[in-house]
Amino acid sequence: MKHLKIWFALACAFGSCGAFADAQTLRFGLEAQYPPFESKAPSGELQGMDVDVGNAVCKATKMTCAWSETSFDGLIPALNGRKFDAINSAMNATDKRREAIDFTTPIYRVPTELIARTGSGLLTTTESLKGKRIGVLQGSIQETFMKVHWEPAGVIVVPYQDQNQVFADLASGRVDGTLLLAPAGQPFLQRPDGKDFSFVGQPVHDDKILGSGIAFGVRKGDEALKAKLNEAIAKLKADGSVKSLGAKYFGDIDISTK
Repeated sequence: MKHLKIWFALACAFGSCGAFADAQTLRFGLEAQYPPFESKAPSGELQGMDVDVGNAVCKATKMTCAWSETSFDGLIPALNGRKFDAINSAMNATDKRREAIDFTTPIYRVPTELIARTGSGLLTTTESLKGKRIGVLQGSIQETFMKVHWEPAGVIVVPYQDQNQVFADLASGRVDGTLLLAPAGQPFLQRPDGKDFSFVGQPVHDDKILGSGIAFGVRKGDEALKAKLNEAIAKLKADGSVKSLGAKYFGDIDISTK
């Protein structure tokens, strides 16, 4: 027992005690301001597609879920700082992010689309958007996409700390549109302040930037956890759980990763 205590103390000294403190708890990190992926109910309880997927994974792995909230652009630093074990926050697996962290196999995939005022005539082309102010979630792949493909052509990229701020400025006319994962725009379009807006143009594509699908982010070298999560993901895909949750939160949007 004495040797075990010494080992644990050394583990903590080197910053790894969090990974060993409770092997039966799976600590997820998320930004809870991006419905229907993740948000808070009026009661304060976490809800959304990724929360339900996370709880299903914990059940499949016989672990207990714990949740830690931070801003989206702070998720990767917090993961690498061992604030939690895995990112579960509508994060697409991209080449750029793989430079800092690893990812599980993709769980599901959804399109990236533009929301603008209905009848504005805006399309997802640089010719249409030149000189327009387009709001986007700071640190998101949509921001990267716009900075690479749109900003050099004269589109004004306006980053925000959270998507709700973008919607507020879109409704008030401070920005002309917002580029985001399509399901994240559906709740806004169903609200009174979103009634004059709609998806416009075609979904944008760039697999290198926009990624291969939404997955859990894990620290590099954490192969045991990645293998456990991949096994659970495969099980939830095989038994139809992921597909059912996609229908619940996204309607008829195709979320397949093939």
